[in-house]
Amino acid sequence: MSKRLWLFFAGFALVALVIAGGVSYFADSNPDGLDSATLDGCQVVRTAHGEELTGSCIAKNAKDHDLAASPLADYAVDGDSRTTGVAGILGVLATAALAGGLFWLLRARKPAAPADPKPRT
Repeated sequence: MSKRLWLFFAGFALVALVIAGGVSYFADSNPDGLDSATLDGCQVVRTAHGEELTGSCIAKNAKDHDLAASPLADYAVDGDSRTTGVAGILGVLATAALAGGLFWLLRARKPAAPADPKPRT
């Protein structure tokens, strides 16, 4: 690859890591969208056992994801909200490794040179 292409990829990686590691701390911990839409019609009531939903909404039927207890669940390392940037950086690195590996496996390869039918004398 040319030096210019390497510089582009290095710059892209640096920007991705800065955004994932630094800017992610400014993200809202309670984003709108699907989460808030599923809560329409319900009230969140705090109890001694956590939170309960009262009323009628889609979120009452929600269950935890199978990977909810995984190390990077909820965009944090082991559920610690102070590690959002670390989880973002790990996510960028994992995605880059996976994509790079797939691109490497699927890359266009030069065809092998055909065998010379007549030996040179």
